Amino acid sequence: MKITKYILVILFSITLFSSCKKEKSKTNSNIAYECPMLCEGDKFYNEEGSCPVCKMDLTQKNQKEAKELATDISESSIFNLTSEWKTEENKSIHLEDLRGKTLVMVMIYTTCKAACPRLVADMRNIEAKIPKEYNDDLLYVLISIDPKNDTPEKLKVFAKENYMDDEHWTFLQGTEESVREFANVLAVKYKQISPLDFSHSNIISVFNPEGELVHQQEGLGVDNKETVVSILETVKN
Repeated sequence: MKITKYILVILFSITLFSSCKKEKSKTNSNIAYECPMLCEGDKFYNEEGSCPVCKMDLTQKNQKEAKELATDISESSIFNLTSEWKTEENKSIHLEDLRGKTLVMVMIYTTCKAACPRLVADMRNIEAKIPKEYNDDLLYVLISIDPKNDTPEKLKVFAKENYMDDEHWTFLQGTEESVREFANVLAVKYKQISPLDFSHSNIISVFNPEGELVHQQEGLGVDNKETVVSILETVKN
């Protein structure tokens, strides 16, 4: 009888342990891990560890949530770009941080004396035609093609000098690689022809709140009626 009881206790223990193990395994299957700095964008891991890029410990995330975040952005969205940028306030951001607003974007550099002042004027002209009630849903973004010289401090001064220091304006400084990558997405061509001078395309681009391109305006001082209409349609939708 004692032996029978002993066997029953062992069997019960084994069953309980197996059940716990399965439950633990089931729970862990719903967990994913990602780099807290998002060094690899939306890449997730099934096990704990450290980021192969920055070496920081991976943080835990619900796998369902991780999957939703990873698939929620369309393939054509600029939010797929994972590079880090500095604003004129010296704040580090990713393009995805701009998600949720209609974006009006242009690439310039602050020492430009020819095309860029006219592009800046075009951006301000567009802003003037958009009712101020939409400012909270809009962001006018100027990205420097000269990240070596256009520091956040210089961009801040430039913003103030050109009356672009309100919250719906922002300036971005990236690395040479991230700027080149972004320019390729916008089909903007640029080339450095002297230490402080570039030749470049003159394109203003409009993106919807999901980072998808909806309109481009090419040229200087051109009729911006279609651009304004595109912005208003995107904001209202």
